[in-house]
Amino acid sequence: MGLRDLAALHNRAIIGNSTTGWGWPATVTDPNGTSVEMSVLSNDISATIDPETGLIVSARFASATISIAALTDAGLGLPSGISDPTAKPWIVAFNDVNGAGPYVFKVASSDPDRSIGCVVCQLEGYTE
Repeated sequence: MGLRDLAALHNRAIIGNSTTGWGWPATVTDPNGTSVEMSVLSNDISATIDPETGLIVSARFASATISIAALTDAGLGLPSGISDPTAKPWIVAFNDVNGAGPYVFKVASSDPDRSIGCVVCQLEGYTE
């Protein structure tokens, strides 16, 4: 087994383990309405720092990193942003660390990293 294979296995173990890894329980729903509970690496940050001024600016940054193998095992494809506002988007929902939520997001864009087997989804707040 090469280092790349080992990195992919470690990546899946870290993301996929919400007990001792960095994973966090989430629900991933495809545009057809198929929902699957899985572990993701998620974040939801409500303030960021402007790199030019060093000041905090009002913003919200949310993302979810998902194992491609876990998506495949669940019978889902790769999430992607859907630009048609009348079409159903990919949805990712998760609670915060204090148990509040679930916070529901649509996938705005996704960036697969096929070298270690994950897809990083940039999220936007979503209400149906």
